[in-house]
Amino acid sequence: MLAELAKGVTVDRVGRRLDVSGRTVRRRLRCICDRIGVATAIEAVAWAARRRLI
Repeated sequence: MLAELAKGVTVDRVGRRLDVSGRTVRRRLRCICDRIGVATAIEAVAWAARRRLI
């Protein structure tokens, strides 16, 4: 999910690819952000990129 966002894919398009709603994607992103201790999805993407996870 973060890799797709890093490529510039919209949340709604990610949802369509995963066969879930955009709202579900946003909720999952919020959970990811909470777990890694960042405030936004952009920060989560940067966090993952710095650690070479994406």
